[in-house]
Amino acid sequence: MASKVRLYVEHPLGEGQLVSLSREQAHYLFGVMRMTAGTVLSLINGRDGEWDAEVIEAGKRGGVLGCQAQTKPMQMPPDLWLLFAPIRKERMSFIVEKATELGAAKIMPVQTSYTNNGDRVRLEKLQAQVVEATEQCGGTFVPEVTAPTKLKQVLANWDVTRTLYFCDEAMIGEAAGFNGPAPTNGAAILIGPEGGFSPDEREMLKNLPYAQIISLGPRILRAETAAVAALTLWQAALGDWK
Repeated sequence: MASKVRLYVEHPLGEGQLVSLSREQAHYLFGVMRMTAGTVLSLINGRDGEWDAEVIEAGKRGGVLGCQAQTKPMQMPPDLWLLFAPIRKERMSFIVEKATELGAAKIMPVQTSYTNNGDRVRLEKLQAQVVEATEQCGGTFVPEVTAPTKLKQVLANWDVTRTLYFCDEAMIGEAAGFNGPAPTNGAAILIGPEGGFSPDEREMLKNLPYAQIISLGPRILRAETAAVAALTLWQAALGDWK
């Protein structure tokens, strides 16, 4: 029977590997989840897949786990990045959580002309939410959340072999979806801010040779809804849902 508890750790995982717990981890396992010596849980570290581990020592300030057997190999997502303009914190948390569940390999906040929340991005908190989402959704890969960067700077350093899908609200009413073969050198989806892209940004994006303009259907979507819709459409058409 699979463990109901999955825990992310920084330690290497392998048969016989001992894993020391931090005070916070020990409190969660032994104080909140009421686990005791001999209990088995699942461990992930974003590199070595998922492993069963037994509680060897359980204390208030720490503990030790012992890896037993791998229960799931490392599962890499498609090489798909999500670029989005920061929004209010609870809705931004939603984007980060759902992007993790939907298989984004990297999550990148970008500051656009109409970004309203770019200075209030708490990177450590967003990365912690990625870890929590990975624990809960059964994943083994933990995507990176990058520091907020201006869109122009991101594009100035862009690998031109990576396809950029630009979700343009001006395309409302056009057929939604991703056409053509899956990119061979990775892909990225760009979602704009609540106020949309500026005319200059839209013109710049349209002129990029590696960018493709995408419609998300007949209605204007909120930023967090657009992120979920775009990731879902891409995974169904070109990703690992096929």
